[in-house]
Amino acid sequence: MSLFVSSLNSGSNGNCYYVGNEEEAVLIDGGISCRETEKRMKRVGLSLKKVKGIFITHEHGDHIHGVPVLARKHKIPVFITQPTLQGGRLVLEGRVEAFRAHEPVKIGNLTITAFPKFHDANDPHSFIVSSPTVTVGIFTDIGFPCEHVIGHFQQCHAAFLEANYDEDLLNNGRYPYHLKERIRGDKGHLSNKQAMELFLTHKASFMTHLFLSHLSQDNNRVAIVQKLFTPVAGGTQIIVASRHRETPVYHIRNTVNRMVRTWKRKTLNAPEQLSLFV
Repeated sequence: MSLFVSSLNSGSNGNCYYVGNEEEAVLIDGGISCRETEKRMKRVGLSLKKVKGIFITHEHGDHIHGVPVLARKHKIPVFITQPTLQGGRLVLEGRVEAFRAHEPVKIGNLTITAFPKFHDANDPHSFIVSSPTVTVGIFTDIGFPCEHVIGHFQQCHAAFLEANYDEDLLNNGRYPYHLKERIRGDKGHLSNKQAMELFLTHKASFMTHLFLSHLSQDNNRVAIVQKLFTPVAGGTQIIVASRHRETPVYHIRNTVNRMVRTWKRKTLNAPEQLSLFV
């Protein structure tokens, strides 16, 4: 069963990603207003009636801003961990569901699996969303590609992958030193170079689409990431997710027999305790 995906917005001004099949869908994060979510989905022919859950990666405002109104108005359950709920000071009037890392959540023919990552938040997670034959991953707000990120990235037919900053632009930019250190630290964001290394080293042969996501307004440029990724994309289509509007809806299919490399899950501790790095 194929999947349909769109980035409704991607950046520090708001993040929201749609993944669904013909019958049901989920949103990963809700960082733009309910009104903007409605407008953008309507423009590309997506229906909020199909959305059966909003899954929250962490409590930063650009990931939760629109969630309370969106969930209440459209009666959508919110899947969130307790530390994230408390950290975001969210008041959710409808159905709230907890999730646990590595324990799949079934919504119709969709399976949503969370996994921990390194980011400067209370309890940060990323997600893969799978049908019986296709897997789509959302890999943003990541300090560095730990083994959980790598292992799940290897499973994906399509992925939203953070390419937050160009190292030269960040180093020479206007941000104060402490903020630069936070961004490029092990609990910050992925650079273009880190994202490209992850893609080149660990992408599956069956990956058809890569959505470069969460680009910094000040420390990155669309032209830079396109110049980096397009020559090495191979058979993978490169799309840059905008911080100003939605992408078209992309149809993700399994075009080859899926062969996923296995990996051994370990407890996610401090970065220096991990055995697998990019």
